[in-house]
Amino acid sequence: MRLTTSAMLGLFAAWLATLLPSLALAAEPADGMQGKASRPNIVWIFSDDHAYQAIGAYGGRFADENLTPNIDSIAKEGMLFRRAYVGNSICAPSRATLLTGKHSHLNGKLDNRGGFNHDQPQFQKVLQRNGYQTAMIGKIHLNGKMQGFDYWEVLPGQGRYINPVFITEEGKTTYQGHSTDIITDRALNWLDGARDKSKPFMLMVHFKAPHRNWMPAERFRKAFKDRTFPEPETLFDDYSGRGTAAHKQDMSIRDTMRLKYDLKLDRWDDRRADFEKKQPEGKDLVRWKYQAYMRDYLACIAGVDENVGRVLKHLEEAGLADNTIVMYSSDQGFYLGEHGWFDKRFMYKESFRTPLVARWRGVIEPGSVNEDLVQNIDNAPTFLDLAGVAIPEDMQGRSLVPLLKGETPEDWRSSLYYHYYEYPAVHSVRRHEGVADKRYKLIRFYGPGVPGGEEWELFDLETDPHELNSIYDEPAQAERVEKMKAELQRLREYYQVPESHG
Repeated sequence: MRLTTSAMLGLFAAWLATLLPSLALAAEPADGMQGKASRPNIVWIFSDDHAYQAIGAYGGRFADENLTPNIDSIAKEGMLFRRAYVGNSICAPSRATLLTGKHSHLNGKLDNRGGFNHDQPQFQKVLQRNGYQTAMIGKIHLNGKMQGFDYWEVLPGQGRYINPVFITEEGKTTYQGHSTDIITDRALNWLDGARDKSKPFMLMVHFKAPHRNWMPAERFRKAFKDRTFPEPETLFDDYSGRGTAAHKQDMSIRDTMRLKYDLKLDRWDDRRADFEKKQPEGKDLVRWKYQAYMRDYLACIAGVDENVGRVLKHLEEAGLADNTIVMYSSDQGFYLGEHGWFDKRFMYKESFRTPLVARWRGVIEPGSVNEDLVQNIDNAPTFLDLAGVAIPEDMQGRSLVPLLKGETPEDWRSSLYYHYYEYPAVHSVRRHEGVADKRYKLIRFYGPGVPGGEEWELFDLETDPHELNSIYDEPAQAERVEKMKAELQRLREYYQVPESHG
């Protein structure tokens, strides 16, 4: 029997109709992933202890030093978050939060000591299941074998600045050179080599710098060795307006910072000669140490920025820039002499707040500035949302994708929860938790080392931006104190903080 053309087309259409449902089912992505064409590549660049005030785009006393032109370019072409914060200002817990989207009490990483449960859910495992190539290169500071990464090459523990050792699935390898340069080399090597170019990718580039003891590459050390940097207003803070924790910390430039280990008097002849010539004492010694600290720290930053530029240039040359969102952040903030300190840990501004900038061509309006309260619990949900993947309900953060598009949800958070646990320990910062909104911050110090077991501080960030004078005990603030305490308790319940934690 001969079939007419129309009959043949009809049979073909019927056959295709029976086939399409099965094709659609086979093509349906896992975990609610949306269409492949909408999925951008993600490059996440992460540094260690990079203070927001050491990034030109954030302004401040270093704004005219031109220290970070490449990081600044991300903000110029994309979005700068002015109110990005962490939930626990210390290295390993912050990184655990990055991977899990959960506060420390739920991901189990309360402080820098002990291990990390790699078997728990993490965003990269979800991305990997949904067709993304995933790579982690650099510092993660979480002991144990990484999971959910197609490729990982990480520093053991804190890692070394010079001639660093890296751990991979195959074992250990030592590279010659400065860690910042080598981490970038290895990341670009993965982009060009082992990556499956048929898939979108998530690349995490994690620098060790500018972590203590601030060892820059020699080319930057030479460039910065004679520079003089402005001092912070609070370099000689006497802590008279705060309680025990501020007075009893062990993270001061004056008393804690070591001349040999931190400032390399046993390593660099020119610096030792300068110290011996000047023989500084008292406030002059603090000022001398501050300048040496800034020269080393900011030279490390310059090395990070140069390598951020290498990554950006490589994306352009490889034709990847237009479909790749680039984000830069740090595991927490850092004190650059404010209050006479270095390090982090406190809920006070300089360590609580962290830099965050993002570039996403065709989506983010260039030069955008966001003023919403965002926190590092939001990073993992953001990565999943960018990939079109459903966000697990047990993640505690929220996706920043609407904010990146210039749209703040009506129910966006109006306050943040913070909790620091590592005491007794290095730097002697007392345990504390707190709540902050855009104007007020309430901090509760508790436990060992706190007279009576508990002390409270309240700051009005509008009238006291440097957080010098607690107004907790002022009668006029009684209603404000009760309101903030109620919000702190609400957040404890919302984030499922155990009663034993505090």
